[in-house]
Amino acid sequence: MTPLDDSKAAAIGVVGGGQLARMLAQAAAELGVPLHVQTPSASDPAAPLAAELVLADLSDAAATRRLAEDCAAISFENEWLDLEALAPLAAEGIRFIPSLEALQPLISKRSQRELQQRLQLPSPRWFPLDLALPLPQPVPAAAAAGPDAVTAASSDAPLPSGEAGGLGAVPIDPRAPRLPQGFSYPLMAKAARGGYDGKGTALLQGPEDLEELLERVDPATWIVEEFVAFEQELSVVACRDRHGRVLCYPVVQTHQHQQVCDWVLAPAAVPHAVQAYARNVASSLLTALDYVGVLSIEFFYGPAGLLINEIAPRTHNSGHYTIEAARTSQFAQQVRIVADLPIASPDMTVPGALMVNLLGFEQGNADYGPQRAALAQLPAAHVHWYDKTGSSLGRKLGHVTLLLKGASHEARATEAERRLAEVRTIWPLPAAQPDGLEDARRAPISA
Repeated sequence: MTPLDDSKAAAIGVVGGGQLARMLAQAAAELGVPLHVQTPSASDPAAPLAAELVLADLSDAAATRRLAEDCAAISFENEWLDLEALAPLAAEGIRFIPSLEALQPLISKRSQRELQQRLQLPSPRWFPLDLALPLPQPVPAAAAAGPDAVTAASSDAPLPSGEAGGLGAVPIDPRAPRLPQGFSYPLMAKAARGGYDGKGTALLQGPEDLEELLERVDPATWIVEEFVAFEQELSVVACRDRHGRVLCYPVVQTHQHQQVCDWVLAPAAVPHAVQAYARNVASSLLTALDYVGVLSIEFFYGPAGLLINEIAPRTHNSGHYTIEAARTSQFAQQVRIVADLPIASPDMTVPGALMVNLLGFEQGNADYGPQRAALAQLPAAHVHWYDKTGSSLGRKLGHVTLLLKGASHEARATEAERRLAEVRTIWPLPAAQPDGLEDARRAPISA
């Protein structure tokens, strides 16, 4: 990565100070672009690397205005944004990348699904959770005529739709929640806003699970999707500059542990047609939204073909391998776009790469110093530690990228299995907690 002339590099800002902002700051430093950070604590991962620091809550629009005073443009570490609060800043001329208009349909899973329907992009069937609420029951007209009339009227009432038709039929309680027509269990319920790494999701295996969910959440803030049978989980990171040029990184295979990304294999062992289709979906989405910046799309791939799981309007865990394995990392690409510099080649510089997330596997705080040192001694291994405050069980604390030499998908899959085993001897996975998903959504490294 070639540093720019500091005298010509305008500062850029990012709202958020976590590990994504930290790696963005590292890329900005290599390019000679000053990065200013808005984050609540000086101990957040990105804070020590910031050229300037605004200590404030991420939702503090007045602080974002201060952040923008010395920055050519502002970006975001995550999509949990109050767009209404930011709109006056955009009206004042503060430049947000991506724009607030482009982010609007992406900040909730419900609006994402609605967008995918409008653009006819492949995605699972879904419905808003509030559609499962029981319909209000009208008071029988005969109620005004007294209890005898009510009894007579009730005895002649038809069974609920689909329940009449023979001895032994069990009528559905009209007061119970019901699935829309065409849906059946199991189903996946997701919070429309704020869910990540398995938080804000619920597996619905039957009516009891649906009733329990409706009792504990606001149905207007959740969606329900068909449970997709897949063979692989895939992801593609793409970017678009202000001139409309789109570049895509290779499609990668991802694997989850307890609904948290465990490892990423680049490139994925899928047919060229699948790679091309994923890139076309990404390009169509970016262009339709006039989106400027880096974006990731997670896919399910299986008997139903390629289906969009979720869209992340930012740099993404599935693109961390690009720091060592691509000509231009996803973070350098985002810096370039926000700083209004030309985007650069996303091509890989090695045959393949395996990125393994380092998840906390001990109760309580731990430094993991010996384990980090051991990982760093592995051949062609690059350890990234996020310097987070606290190291709870299952928390993403860092990642290690291992560069692969295999010339074919089969050779890289075998190599990746061996390298993953090496990592596991040093850094075991946190103990699995039964949630009904792990066995149903497990996939090996595929050749």
